[in-house]
Amino acid sequence: MPNHLFRVAIGLALTAAIAITTQAQEIRIGIIGLDTSHVTAFTKLINDPAQKDHVPGAKVIAAYKGGSDDIESSYSRVGGFTKELQNKYGVKIVDSIEELCTLVDAVLLESVDGRPHLAQVRPAFEAGLPVFIDKPLAGSLKDAIEIKRLGEKHNVPWFSSSSYRYYKSMTNLMAQDVGEIRGAMSYGPASLEPTHPDLFWYGVHPTEALFTVLGIGCQTVTRTTTPDTDVVTGIWSGGRVGTLRGLRNASTPHQVTLFGTKKVARQKGGGNY
Repeated sequence: MPNHLFRVAIGLALTAAIAITTQAQEIRIGIIGLDTSHVTAFTKLINDPAQKDHVPGAKVIAAYKGGSDDIESSYSRVGGFTKELQNKYGVKIVDSIEELCTLVDAVLLESVDGRPHLAQVRPAFEAGLPVFIDKPLAGSLKDAIEIKRLGEKHNVPWFSSSSYRYYKSMTNLMAQDVGEIRGAMSYGPASLEPTHPDLFWYGVHPTEALFTVLGIGCQTVTRTTTPDTDVVTGIWSGGRVGTLRGLRNASTPHQVTLFGTKKVARQKGGGNY
């Protein structure tokens, strides 16, 4: 996830922090879920001023381990990431999310498993803390809708996003004059996880890239799927056609192509943390 995304997250936290305190202090950040490499990558960028893409104004100070016993990429990594946060960055490990919320000004919900996100974000919303929810937003559409409802109920700023939306290569693509956009194609990795609806897991990245260039207003969807590939075609308002190709069990690069009335433009390059 690139620096742009962190600046949005820190900006949300800063807005809330200013509202509750007049002191010019560092924003204290807490992390929920220590089972993804994002927690160490983000902490490094936030806590270490020597980093080239350091995001100033905040510090990760506390974390709740979390973890899921039925997802190998969760339970096999939570211990190592926990130790790194403790030993390298001095992050305090707490026993509950409720305790975490008493120590911080903002939250990064990083659990790699989307299913517990609703339960995990609830205490943060109730505490009035701004939250970034890493992908996948939830483990079901029902939970995603409920997260939105709770955020509105508690009037708490929050957001969830794939980093693809903020890649410099994406903003450069969007800045090109292609004329009126008549359609787009997005392809990228879409590996599966049995505990999640398939495109929720990793297909969220090329999916969000497609919505980044075409916006809201998708009206109909048709999907073809095989063990190796998903091809999803959506028709947007005005007859614009967007195509998603989710890649598995082969090379999995990612790219967006825009089809405009003036020219066809392709995303060049990617992004980084």
